[in-house]
Parts: sequence; structure tokens; C-alpha cells
Amino acid sequence: MKVIGVIPARYDSTRFPGKPLVDIGGMTMIQRVYNQVNHASSLSEVVVATDDQRIYDHVKSFAGNVVMTSRDHQSGTDRCAEVIQNISGFDTVINIQGDEPFIDPQQIDLLVSCFSDQDVQIATLIRRITEFADLENVNKPKVVLNTKNEAIYFSRQPIPYFRGKQIKNWLSDAEYFNHIGIYGYRANVLKELTKLPISNLERIESLEQLRWIDNGYKIKTAISSHINDAIDTPEDLDAIKRKYFNV
Repeated sequence: MKVIGVIPARYDSTRFPGKPLVDIGGMTMIQRVYNQVNHASSLSEVVVATDDQRIYDHVKSFAGNVVMTSRDHQSGTDRCAEVIQNISGFDTVINIQGDEPFIDPQQIDLLVSCFSDQDVQIATLIRRITEFADLENVNKPKVVLNTKNEAIYFSRQPIPYFRGKQIKNWLSDAEYFNHIGIYGYRANVLKELTKLPISNLERIESLEQLRWIDNGYKIKTAISSHINDAIDTPEDLDAIKRKYFNV
């Protein structure tokens, strides 16, 4: 199986414009992500997919692989699909968040391992919720699984609802999972996904993976214990600097 890791990176983030190029301990965020991803033993190739010349030039400056993609993409999935349309020979595509500068390479290898099952179309990672604040946080989507560890629904609300129990006791009486936003797709499935119209559930929850479930695609999950530090805002960047560099 030949696997490509794609790191979508756009400059015009609504909450944090230019964040791929911010400095984190003497290195830009996109270079830190790229270096971490390159330590994943399961990937045959790694490429940054961007729509901005500044990011493109910067990746080239540290001898990274980078391609220019359309500015019209609505999601990282769409950007990955454009890459795979122009770079052939890969069976599986891993969509890696460009705002997690300390992503664990073993997470990528874990995700790739899901595709040893030939029936897997899409895969993603989840983490067991241990803190009540994570259960309530609408910015940390929750996922419900079936007995095959396939995702059957994602929501920003705490799910499943535990009838007859106070919400403060849910975590001690049942397993709840947060979704970790890294995806893997069969190359042929990825091409199909980008042709699907926005679904009603996706529109309501603002979660693109619900479009795939709405259309009958199965999403395999694997459990990771690693806590991912994503940078969505300047405040997140400050927290990362304090955590890793005591700044």
C-alpha cells in the first residue's frame, strides 16, 4: 500500500490569518508540522497543499514538498482531492491538520494501519474523554461508535444522551469519545467524496464528515491516547509557547 500524507495549509484563516507562518520556538508552524509528519514510517511521501504563494515559497525554502491548489476549496478534504488528481500512484491519502505543530507521528501510523482491512473506505482517530470540560465543549466534536468501531454519528453536543443519569456522572458510567481531526481515505473514495453536495446534517452541525455518513460511507475509527495541541487562535499560540518553551 502506497500512502501520501497531505498537509492542507491556507493563509486566510478567519480566526488567525497567516497562522502557518507564525514562529514557534524559532521555527514556523508549517515547518514543525512537516517535520513531525516526516517521522511517520507509514508514509511514502509528504506534501503541503496551499493556496498562498507566501506559504509555497516558505516550504520550498526548507526543501519541503509543496503544491499550489485552488483558492476555492471549502475544506482540507477538497484540497487533498485536488492533490491526488494531479499526483498519481497512491492508494491511500492521509489528511493531516496543518495547525498541530507537535502531532505525534505514531498517530499517523495508527491511522494508516486501519487500511490493512481492505473494506475500510475512510478512517479517523478518536480519544476517550476524561475531562468533563471536553464533554461540554462544542468546539470538540463527539463521536458515537457501533460494535465495529465505525462512527455512526458526530455531534458538537455530548452524545449519547445518558438517560436517568446526571451529566456530571456520565464519564464515570460510560465511555465518551472526542473526534481527532485527522482523516485517511482510499484515493478512489476521496475523489467521490468531493462530488457530494452538502447534506442537511452537515449544514446543521457544521461537520463535513456527516456528509459522508449521510451518503452511506463508513468511517473506521482507531483510539489514540495522545492529546493534540491545535492552534486555532493567537491565544492558543501563546498557550503552546508557554507549554513547550516557557515563553
